[in-house]
Amino acid sequence: MNHPLDALESSVAYLRALIEGLDESQYVASAHPTEWTVADTMSHLGSGAVIMKRRFEDVVAGKETPPEFNQSVWDVWNDKTPHAQVTDALVADQAFLERILDITPEEREVFTFNLGPLVLDFTAAIGLRLNEHVLHVWDIEEAFDKSATLQRDAVSFMVDNLELVIKFTSKTTGSGDVLRIRTTEPQRELVLTLGAESVTLEEGEQSDDPHHIEMPAESFVRLLYGRLDAAHTPAAAESEHLESLRIVFPGL
Repeated sequence: MNHPLDALESSVAYLRALIEGLDESQYVASAHPTEWTVADTMSHLGSGAVIMKRRFEDVVAGKETPPEFNQSVWDVWNDKTPHAQVTDALVADQAFLERILDITPEEREVFTFNLGPLVLDFTAAIGLRLNEHVLHVWDIEEAFDKSATLQRDAVSFMVDNLELVIKFTSKTTGSGDVLRIRTTEPQRELVLTLGAESVTLEEGEQSDDPHHIEMPAESFVRLLYGRLDAAHTPAAAESEHLESLRIVFPGL
């Protein structure tokens, strides 16, 4: 896969296959985190797809999305039954995918997506949806398979899209620690700084420092999203720093 859009297309298909393999009674089973059901998670993905589709269309058309649009979509989805939340989410998810696949190379080149103070290009905007999508697919799959992992094809894109994500998933403890992180599958050298006012993640240089933390990239992504509790930590990700890092990354 050469672009996060390829991985997103794969994740959309993976989610559909996963949901179609469930019995309707499982729609109200607890997902991860446990205060959400499968239907709740699907509603989040579905409403997000509707919102993102409109915003992408407005960007391409050179228009502003009305500020009240998001809330109007959430109101609609909150009123749906669990069955409708699940089935309608599959439709919305596919519709959003098809719309972004239709965006031309020329339109992608000039595409800018505003997220608060941040301005993202096409690839970065797709990367955010990919991270969200794959994580919530895991939330659902984990409810029925405790050994579930993030989709392998997506992890290489997700681990390279964490510098932005960390702004939303971290809670600084002000320890001032600077930790060297080495991921495997794929290998990345990263520097995690737990500053007094913010947490940052930057690319690092390969080092022979014996005190670096090494773990699979899949585990590191879940850690930063608050999904690497003791019950979901493989032996390859164990570290003396995990307990303190779980406090820094409580999850979304």
